[in-house]
Amino acid sequence: MKLSPLINPEELLNLKDSSEVVLIDARAGANAEENYRNEHLKGARYIDLNKDLAAVQKNPANGGRHPLPSLENFAEVLSKLGISPQSHIIIYDDKNGSNAAARFWWMLKSIGHKKVQVINGGLQAAIKAGFETSSEIETFKTTEKYPISKWNLAFADIEEVEKARNNSQNIVIDVRDKNRFDGLTEPLDLIAGHIPGAINVPFSENLDENGFYKSSEVLAEKYTEILGDIKPENVIIHCGSGVTACHTLLAMNYAGIEIPKLYVGSWSEWSRNDRDMFTQETK
Repeated sequence: MKLSPLINPEELLNLKDSSEVVLIDARAGANAEENYRNEHLKGARYIDLNKDLAAVQKNPANGGRHPLPSLENFAEVLSKLGISPQSHIIIYDDKNGSNAAARFWWMLKSIGHKKVQVINGGLQAAIKAGFETSSEIETFKTTEKYPISKWNLAFADIEEVEKARNNSQNIVIDVRDKNRFDGLTEPLDLIAGHIPGAINVPFSENLDENGFYKSSEVLAEKYTEILGDIKPENVIIHCGSGVTACHTLLAMNYAGIEIPKLYVGSWSEWSRNDRDMFTQETK
């Protein structure tokens, strides 16, 4: 039976004593690690977006704000977290998967890890369902170095996006909120706007009013209509830095659609490389 990319909090409660489960807190942003230390789901191990899930460069023009780490470094991260190929990894953050939970899910899927899920509704939903929290330091054993040979899921570089954005056989989807796409606001990067030719499908549209992913049927209908006759391998998903885009990659996988390409560099790379841009000035 195929494992769903999502696990509901009630299902999580039934697995909390399983020796195979490795629970991961993937919160990101200001004070994320401090927040983890103050309160996390009992047994959860912390993963750092900037240190563990990316190889942050001094200049985001080279790969964006969150380029992928080397396979070697990622293997070491997994070993330090006590993760083996047999582990059932369950990930959460406090932003409905859009912080780094879905990014870690995508990276694990890409190295061929079989059992990995994201908590539907995130930290808040798990607590509401009755999952115990803790502020204690979690202790666990490291594992042998995780064997990784390659990234199996496809990702696009800036040159491929350049070719795809004006090609009728491709579609480039920007999952940032509409105000950022329209160039009205930009909280993180130097320039507000979007890649010309891209369409805007905010990741928040994957969620219902309670912060849970919409049903697989609803998501399948939504993305089937958006993609039309475009093949999944010709679809490129991006955001600001290749993190939140994974929320939509997860949603599409949940909907039964083949996982399309991730543009890891995203707007943070594109906007720093003297490429064509839609901004309020060029409107």
